Amino acid sequence: MTIPNYLATFRRAVRELETGEISETSKQSSTLISLNSLISHPPTSEVAGGAIVDCQATRLPNAPNAGTREKSEISEKTIASLFAYAEALDRLGRRCPDYLEPDRWQQCVEDAQRFLADWADKAAALGWTAEELFGLHTPPAKPHPSYSRLLRYDATGLLWFLEGKAVVVLTEDTAAIRMQSGAVLTYRRHNKPALGPLGDSLDDVTA
Repeated sequence: MTIPNYLATFRRAVRELETGEISETSKQSSTLISLNSLISHPPTSEVAGGAIVDCQATRLPNAPNAGTREKSEISEKTIASLFAYAEALDRLGRRCPDYLEPDRWQQCVEDAQRFLADWADKAAALGWTAEELFGLHTPPAKPHPSYSRLLRYDATGLLWFLEGKAVVVLTEDTAAIRMQSGAVLTYRRHNKPALGPLGDSLDDVTA
C-alpha cells in the first residue's frame, strides 16, 4: 500500500512551518543587530565636566529573549514530532507488520491518515510520540500460534484502536474516541493495563 500524495502534502506542510520559524528568528536577529548598531555608535567624544569622554565603548549586548527562545524550542520539538509521524506513516504504509491481519493493517493506515489530517499539530504540541500513536508489541522470539501484536494493550498505539472510529477530543493524557453507538471511550496515554479494556479493565477506557 502506498500513500505518496498524502505523505508529500504532509511533509510539505511541515517544511513550510519550519521555514516560517527560521524566517521569524532571522528577522528578530536582524532587528537586534540594527538596534545595537544605532546604540553602539554615538559621537566619538563628549565633553563632561571639561573632560573628554570616549563614548564608542558603550555597547549593549545581544540579550537573549527568554520567550522567543522557549517558543523556538517548543516549535523545534513540534516539528520533530511531525516528521516522526510522517516517517511512521510511511513505514506503516509500505507493508503489513508481522503477526497482524492485512485488513486490520489497512484500516489502521486509513485511520492514521485521517487522524494526522485532523490532529497532527495538536498531538505534536501535546507531546504525543510516534510510538504512542503507531506502536505495536515486539514479538517474542518464539510466539505462540495464537499470538497477535495487538494483544498487549499497554504496548499498542492509539491508532490501532480506532478501527474506523474518530477521535473527537485530544488532551495531553487522553484521547476520546466516538463509537458507532454514540458512546465515547477514553484511551489513556499513560498507565495503561497490559490486557487493556476487555473484561475486568473496562473502567480504564470508559469516559
